[in-house]
Amino acid sequence: MSRRSARPDHPSFLPMSREEAREQGIEEFDVILISGDAYVDHPLFCTAVIGRVLQDSGYSVGIIAQPDWKCNDDFQKLGTPRLFFGITAGNADSMVNAFTSRRMRRKNDVYSPGGVPHRPERATIVYTERVHALYPDIPVVIGGIEASLRRFAHYDYWDDKVRQSILADAPADLLVFGMGERQVTGIAYHLEKGEGIDCAYDILGTVWKISPSNWRRVKEEQEWVEIPNFHSVSEDKEAYARAFAIHYREQDPIRGRPVVQEHPKTVIVQNPPSAPFTPAEIDHIYELPYLRKAHPSYREPVPALEPVKFSVVSHRGCFGGCAFCALTHHQGRIIQSRSEESLIREVTALTRREDFHGIVQDVGGPTANMYLASCPCWEEQGACSEKSCAISCSSLQVNLQKQIALLRRLRSIPGVKKVFIGSGIRHDLVCADPSPYLEEICRYHVSGHLKVAPEHVSASVTSCMNKPGREIFEEFQKRFEQAVSRSGMEQYLLPYFMSGHPGCSIDDMIQLAEYVRDHHLYTEQVQDFTPTPMTASTTMYYTGLNPFNLEHVHVPKGREKQIQRALLHFREKKNYHLVREALLTAGRPDLIGGGWNCLIPGRPSEEKSLRKK
Repeated sequence: MSRRSARPDHPSFLPMSREEAREQGIEEFDVILISGDAYVDHPLFCTAVIGRVLQDSGYSVGIIAQPDWKCNDDFQKLGTPRLFFGITAGNADSMVNAFTSRRMRRKNDVYSPGGVPHRPERATIVYTERVHALYPDIPVVIGGIEASLRRFAHYDYWDDKVRQSILADAPADLLVFGMGERQVTGIAYHLEKGEGIDCAYDILGTVWKISPSNWRRVKEEQEWVEIPNFHSVSEDKEAYARAFAIHYREQDPIRGRPVVQEHPKTVIVQNPPSAPFTPAEIDHIYELPYLRKAHPSYREPVPALEPVKFSVVSHRGCFGGCAFCALTHHQGRIIQSRSEESLIREVTALTRREDFHGIVQDVGGPTANMYLASCPCWEEQGACSEKSCAISCSSLQVNLQKQIALLRRLRSIPGVKKVFIGSGIRHDLVCADPSPYLEEICRYHVSGHLKVAPEHVSASVTSCMNKPGREIFEEFQKRFEQAVSRSGMEQYLLPYFMSGHPGCSIDDMIQLAEYVRDHHLYTEQVQDFTPTPMTASTTMYYTGLNPFNLEHVHVPKGREKQIQRALLHFREKKNYHLVREALLTAGRPDLIGGGWNCLIPGRPSEEKSLRKK
């Protein structure tokens, strides 16, 4: 769809002002992107990727980062785009970014200079309303994680109610879901030809809206999958659960069908997801001329950049299907991997930078050791609709030696001292592989701590989470200890655990606390479950039902949720009374006192002396 190559000989930042635009010979922007994040020109920041892809396709792109939404000035500073405005809340949902799991406002924003918050709540809607008021005749396209995961009616944890599709609330013309590169270039192509925005309604990976009267006229023209309407899902929790299960099964680029949901004043239509990228296509995206820096106008650093500045994306997608994760609805379950040669070129280019000191912080994706994983069914049939990909599936092909071969080549590049895996690995994939994969990872690619995410040890909870069971994690622990011993390196396992997940009771959390005690594990990496849009776990939290079988699920809320989190931090004095309440309620006074197995002392005053002992 490129009209001409626009890759500059000497890369510079995409313009954030008219002065920068003039320096680059731009009189008028084709597309203006508005983001809730600071502008960081890096392949792990969504606005930079979309901007570079559009630029590479021959379109001039301007960036308005973190505009002041209380006035018009920032929205007008780059003028009127020739084709469209693209609006995103940024790399994270603006509500997740602004509030903790206990609905307390966060004091920092890692995507802002100096960590100082600069974005509104529900940023996509706020920005879109301002742009539409100022430029009513210019098409507005919304995208990014916030728009992508709110494309249908969804339970909103912060409002504690079901909200409409974001496309019903925001005066936008089109919504891009998923990663978005194909979609935005396709939209620009249609508009470049002088067509209306409605000519882009057939682009895969987009959501559009139609009036109820027009919907009644066209609904018989093709095969649609209708899910319960907004009124039904906001009043009937079983209808909400059924709606989720139906559209979940259609989130596949090969077998997915258009999904429709009626709202009071509009009808939301989701096209099937965009097709997976070939290795050559995804190589091209990540080899565009990113500067890996924050825009020079910022006087303070953007905290989110430093941990990933010299990270390299090896693939997209995840077939794990964790219930609390929305990747199925965003990147999909089909793994899209880059070629070894492309990754070698990218790391080699890093070694030519003055600010690179030989450390590649990460080579990975959502799960590092899914690199080059494949299934013969994916190309013709898509991912299986009625089951998750699993180790026991004979069709799934995971060869961890391919990842090792890549890492060996990367660490042999002159100028590279260390290549780390910072994004973590899937421990069940390791347990299913007989090779000495873990020993090599521990010897060369772990920076002191290896991240894994068992999340829980109770079978009933891991079943709700769609995670491997305790026995798999314990097998992995044994292998890790053996690998560390053979490697001669001092390495530690950093497991991630979760409290308050649907299906988890106080008894389950006590079981996990005892496991942490017995295995001398650190619990800094504890996540209190936060219901975020478009996950199976959020559906369970809101409805009390497993959406795939409609069985009832216990949902910890309120004080119980607070108690569950305290149980994982049972060593902290501030949690004493909550942990004591939990143990007495559960009939476990044996865990209170001075014994070796006790989680807390008999009285708070005893805690300090017991710790010394």
